[in-house]
Amino acid sequence: MKVGFIGLGNMGSAMAENVLRAGHELIVYNRTRSRAAELEKAGAKVAGNPAMAAPTEVVITMLADDAAVEDVVFGANGIINSMPRGGVHVSMSTISVALSERLTKEHEEHETRFVAAPVFGRPEAAEGGSLFIVAAGAKDAISTCEPLFGLLGQRTFFVGEHPPMANVVKLSGNFLIASMIESLGEAFALIRKHGVDPNAYLDLLTNSLFSAPVYKTYGSIIAAGKYEPVGFRAVLGLKDIRLALQAAESKTMPMPVASLVHDRFLEVIAKGMADADWSSIARIAVEDAGLKAA
Repeated sequence: MKVGFIGLGNMGSAMAENVLRAGHELIVYNRTRSRAAELEKAGAKVAGNPAMAAPTEVVITMLADDAAVEDVVFGANGIINSMPRGGVHVSMSTISVALSERLTKEHEEHETRFVAAPVFGRPEAAEGGSLFIVAAGAKDAISTCEPLFGLLGQRTFFVGEHPPMANVVKLSGNFLIASMIESLGEAFALIRKHGVDPNAYLDLLTNSLFSAPVYKTYGSIIAAGKYEPVGFRAVLGLKDIRLALQAAESKTMPMPVASLVHDRFLEVIAKGMADADWSSIARIAVEDAGLKAA
């Protein structure tokens, strides 16, 4: 399959490498060209602009935010006018429901197909092809993408034929993770104030009621107070919670916990940690408790 891949950050570079390793013809684009160097050495073609990566069966975008996606799709060298009729654009970014609605409409008008397929997982999961993919779009477009999804993730969840459905599921999931990080931060601060060993507490949590991988991953980070390497930046966590709140407001729905977590991210960023891992919101609970870092 001929595949375009746009966006070679911590997640995208590993995902693109998995596509290339499987033998697909790959054209990549990244705003900072140096990020494409290793893939070029491995056999990928490097496009000079997004439009040059679009004349493919499938073009994947894995970008930071709405603004980046809008520029790549609708900008002067955007993909929307360069995709072949019937081609598929797969947005694997975490974007707003409103932008997903616009992408769905614009692709229909250009006789191209749009699939929203955001992912759950940190960079190490992207590298290992073990992401969880949430996909929504027309069934024929999903079928076209399934071989690629099989390379990028351990399981794909189909949530509907209207692409924005996948985006709201992804935003809801990131809200749950962020609120879990906040709760873990508070819980670890509480037990430390009472002299309980955080590692013993982590062992109890993750081998009893909270054995899910997400608790093990973030519980280990918080127990050790080790917030590096950065898997997902705090500024992007703030963006995702803001988008979840926007999606809720569009349906006249309150999300009081999301509002609290939103302010926690603002506090982290105000303290100069915009580029720290988003689990750094747990540090605020440590500070509030008058504790030193673990």
